[in-house]
Amino acid sequence: MKEFNYTKGKPEDQDIYVPVDDIESSGFLNKVNNGALTNVCKDTESPGCKECLCQYNRLEEARFWSRIMEEHALFILLGLPCDQPKLREKAKFFIDLFSALRKRLDEACKLEGDLLRDLIEAVKAIIEFKAELLRLIIQCRKAPGSNYPLLLDHIRREAERFLSLLLKPVPQDSLELLLEQEAFWLRIMKEHHLLDPSERELIEQAETFRKTFSRLLETARDLLSMNEVRPKNFNTVIRFTRDVVRNTTQLRDFKAAAFELAALCELLSIVSTPLLLDHIRREADKFLSELEALLPEVIKCHSTLQ
Repeated sequence: MKEFNYTKGKPEDQDIYVPVDDIESSGFLNKVNNGALTNVCKDTESPGCKECLCQYNRLEEARFWSRIMEEHALFILLGLPCDQPKLREKAKFFIDLFSALRKRLDEACKLEGDLLRDLIEAVKAIIEFKAELLRLIIQCRKAPGSNYPLLLDHIRREAERFLSLLLKPVPQDSLELLLEQEAFWLRIMKEHHLLDPSERELIEQAETFRKTFSRLLETARDLLSMNEVRPKNFNTVIRFTRDVVRNTTQLRDFKAAAFELAALCELLSIVSTPLLLDHIRREADKFLSELEALLPEVIKCHSTLQ
């Protein structure tokens, strides 16, 4: 496997950062602000709104999340103390495993058969590895290094989500799916913070984002609970999601700026590689792309907004 190498502030073997104005989700924010997403639906022959019409491309989902899993294993390896060779060996195993799976996914046309089974088993295995590490640290049986317990729980939850996408490909009702995704991703967004205490200005901005996303998460959970009574229309979700889009876009831009600073060695933190900052920036973009896919469907099927 190639090592992640950084020269001249540009990381190799990963997505090149695209300026914010060129990112597709920035256009999405403009649509949200201008109210242009009302009644958007590409599938004019849709049979109805009983199920989410924005079906995920499972192969693309697998490609995205497999890269995330490979990088999780790398971050764990970089954070493990040198006196834990067995755990370091396990982490290296998962780096190689998901690297190989990513190559197979890149060559595949469909996610099925042996590839799907191997991927499911690999995700189950890395979930257990992350859980094992977390148990050892919680029980004070191993030094955490720079792998904070919450960080391990964070990446374990992301692996659990990947597994659920592999095991349950049939889409749900668009409104329920949107709220579930917001509850998942808002928690992920509020937990991204690894700055050095001396970076006071950036920490203040990060803390502001953490408080904002904590409030958004509470609201998302409230709305998800209210949706259990199955209202025909739920306009509040539309307004809330537009707020989520605006705040997530701002957070994505903050992460992108932090990545650029780290790549140029102008940022103090315990981040072991600038790849971690690019990693969390990509996750914010993924959240925005899911909102972009689902919001028009929810407006169409669960809103009286015109």
